[in-house]
Amino acid sequence: MNFLKKLFNRDQAKPRELTKVSQLICHDIVVFSDSFALPANLREQQFQISHINTHEFEAKSLIEWQLTGSNNDPIYLSLEQGQQAYLKLSIKITDECVEQLFDLDEFSEIFAEPGNALINTNADTANHDGWSCEQYQQHVYAKVGYFHRRDNRQDNVQEDQGEAFELYSLRGNDEQFSIDIQVWEDGETDVFLNLYRPTSDIKDLYPGS
Repeated sequence: MNFLKKLFNRDQAKPRELTKVSQLICHDIVVFSDSFALPANLREQQFQISHINTHEFEAKSLIEWQLTGSNNDPIYLSLEQGQQAYLKLSIKITDECVEQLFDLDEFSEIFAEPGNALINTNADTANHDGWSCEQYQQHVYAKVGYFHRRDNRQDNVQEDQGEAFELYSLRGNDEQFSIDIQVWEDGETDVFLNLYRPTSDIKDLYPGS
């Protein structure tokens, strides 16, 4: 009798509710709005959560959701918490794109002490229209972090785990944009263009299968 009761209760279980970004897990679906403030490769597009990573710093850890859409180019999503939450949307750009977007002599100043570089953009590349602004001011120099290929909301992240990197960050003259640069222990360097948008730019969230 107890077995039948448990089976009945399982069948009557409510579907998982998904109402905010912080609840996202792998395989969930994110749909962006039709806002013209969004780049074309986000506007009215649907993405699935393919991976969840954690960036660990001394004072806090940040969850990063990797979104995969129809063209398979990853978009990275995290939440910026202030007086209200904002979406931080990121794309990783190639060395060739860095050369097209920036003067390399200016760009190299990002890695020189004291870390107050001011850089200008040349022009958006065709694939990254809407992801950058005219000028950036550096505000983070060689901040140590650890990258974990897992969701620390489910697992405890230990200080001796993860891949170490140095973070360099610049804010755009338009507060909607920034640049993050991660330099890994082997010298590999990743450059990300970031866009900040209100959470209302996500139109729908659907639980994955």
